Amino acid sequence: MADQSTQSIVIEAPAAEVMAVIADFPSYPQWVAAAKKVEVLETGADGRARQVHFVLDAGAVKDDYVLEYTWDDDRRVAWTLVRGQMQKRQEGSYTLVETGGRTEVTYSITIDLSIPMLGMIKRKAEKVILDTALKELKKRVEA
Repeated sequence: MADQSTQSIVIEAPAAEVMAVIADFPSYPQWVAAAKKVEVLETGADGRARQVHFVLDAGAVKDDYVLEYTWDDDRRVAWTLVRGQMQKRQEGSYTLVETGGRTEVTYSITIDLSIPMLGMIKRKAEKVILDTALKELKKRVEA
């Protein structure tokens, strides 16, 4: 059974700038430490990615997977796993709330792995994933 993990961070930029960085998948290897290859496989009518192939290497965790995205303007992006090696399920989202030129970004993710993992270790790994993703995003947007 998968549990959802959620974490938020405030970024000193408008929501449109934050979402532009989130949507720029080909640039991920430049600022996402674990992203070794990120390739847009399919684009929607709005010009944003619909399916994206990821190759991740975070030391102990390596994976090769495809996610499908749905976009709600610059307010929210959600995704689901199409196929993966280490994962049998991934659902996630970034929700952006802009207030006075600052944006609160909330990242939620649910991952179910193909291999068994102790709940305590899995929750710690999810926390590290969320924390790292949000800090890397903030650093990239505010740079």
